[in-house]
Amino acid sequence: MTKSTTETLKRTLKPVHLWGIAVGLVISGEYFGWNYGWGVAGTIGFLIATLIVTVMYITFIFSYTELTTAIPHAGGAFAYSYRAMGPFGGLIAGYATLIDFLLATPAIAFALGSYLHFLYPSIPVLQSALVFNVIFILINISGIKESAAFSIFITALAVGELLLFMGIIAPHFKAVNYLSNPMPFGWKGIFAALPYAVWFYLAIEGVAMVAEEVKEPEKNIPKGYISGLATLMFLALGVMILTGGITDWRKLSTIDYPLPEAISIVLGKNNSLTKIFASIGLFGLIASFHGTILASSRQIFAMARSGYLPQGLARINQRFKTPHWSVIASSVVSFAALFTGTTSQVIILSVLGAIVMYMMSMISLFLLRSKEPQLIRPFRSPFYPVFPAIALFLCVVCLFAIIYYNMMLTGVFLAGMSIAVLLFVLSGKHKEKINNDILLERAVIMASAE
Repeated sequence: MTKSTTETLKRTLKPVHLWGIAVGLVISGEYFGWNYGWGVAGTIGFLIATLIVTVMYITFIFSYTELTTAIPHAGGAFAYSYRAMGPFGGLIAGYATLIDFLLATPAIAFALGSYLHFLYPSIPVLQSALVFNVIFILINISGIKESAAFSIFITALAVGELLLFMGIIAPHFKAVNYLSNPMPFGWKGIFAALPYAVWFYLAIEGVAMVAEEVKEPEKNIPKGYISGLATLMFLALGVMILTGGITDWRKLSTIDYPLPEAISIVLGKNNSLTKIFASIGLFGLIASFHGTILASSRQIFAMARSGYLPQGLARINQRFKTPHWSVIASSVVSFAALFTGTTSQVIILSVLGAIVMYMMSMISLFLLRSKEPQLIRPFRSPFYPVFPAIALFLCVVCLFAIIYYNMMLTGVFLAGMSIAVLLFVLSGKHKEKINNDILLERAVIMASAE
C-alpha cells in the first residue's frame, strides 16, 4: 500500500506549462457549448455578448493575477476570500469554485461522448464519457509535471486543429449567412446568451489551483495567464464568426459537436477529412477534460487541507507527489453528474459557480488592498481600481442574466450552498482558525518553497 502524507506540493511548473494548462482548461469551450448562445441570441446578439464577456475576462484576469501571485495557494479564490472575509467568505468562494470546475468536467465528458458518437454511431455517449473519466484519474495521479507535459502536447494539437478548421471554412464564409436573422430575440437575447459566452473562457482561472506547484510564481503566473488569454481570445472570435457564415446557423445551435458538423457541411459528410477532423477534435476536449480534473482536484485538496472537507482528501501520494484522493473525489462527482441533466444545464450551473467565484475574488482584491496594504504584490492590477471594478460590474450583470433566465438551476445552486453553510455551522468550523498555511506571510511561503 502506497504511503500518503500531507506534505507540500512539488514546484516544477514553468510558463509554458501554465500556458498549456490555461489554454487546455478552456479550449473545449471553442469546440462546443458556445453555439447554444446562438439559439437564444442569434449571431450578432451572441457576438455582442461575447465581446462583453471578453472585456470582463481581460479586466478580471489582470486583477486576479495580483491575488494569485501575492497569495500563491492551491485554493485560489477560496484562499483569497478567507484571507479577506473570513470563514464564511472562504466557504462561499470555495463552494462556487467547486461547482465551477466539478461540473465543467461532466459537461466536457458529454461532448467527448458526442464527438465519438459522431464518428462511430455504435459507441454510446454515456459509456464512453465514463471510460474517459477513469483514464484521466490515472493520468492526473501520475504526477503534476507529467500531467502538465501532457497538457502542453494535447493543447498544442487542439490549437493547431482550430487554426486548421478556420483555414478550411474561411473560403466558404458568406456574410449573408452570418447576418441572417442576427438578433431574433432583440437585446434580451444578449443577456440570455452571456453564460454561453462565458463558456468561451471559463476555467482559465484554474491556473491559480496549481500556484503552489509553479517555479517563481511571481514571474511565471502572469506570463501564463496573459499568453493563455490572448490565445483564447483569438480562437474564440475566429471560430464563432467563421462558423456562423457557412450555413444557416440555426442548424448548429442545438448540438454538442458544431465543428465536425460545420466541416461536414463544407466538405461533405463522407469526405475523409471530415472524419479526420472529428477525430482530431477530440484533442481539444481531452485537453480541457484533463485540465478541469486537475483544477478541481487541487481545489478539493486545498479545502480539505484547511479543514473545510474531510482531511483524508488532503493526503499526498508519496511516490507521485499528487493529491490522489482529491483526484478520485472529483471524478466521483463527475460520474454522478453524467447521469443527470443535459449539457446546456450543466454548463449553466458551472458558469454560475464561476461568476460567483469571480465576484468573491474581486471583492477580496478591494478588501485586501485596504486591509493589507503592505502585502507583497509582485504583480499589481493595472489601472486599479478601474479594472477590478469593471470586472465586478460585468460579473454582476452576468449573474442577474443567469438568475433571470435560469430560475430553477439557480435554485439548485443556492440549495447546495445553503446545505454547505448549514453543515459548516453545525460542525463548528466557522469558529476555528484555518490551517496556518493560508495565513503565512508570503515571505514564509516562498522560503519554504525553496
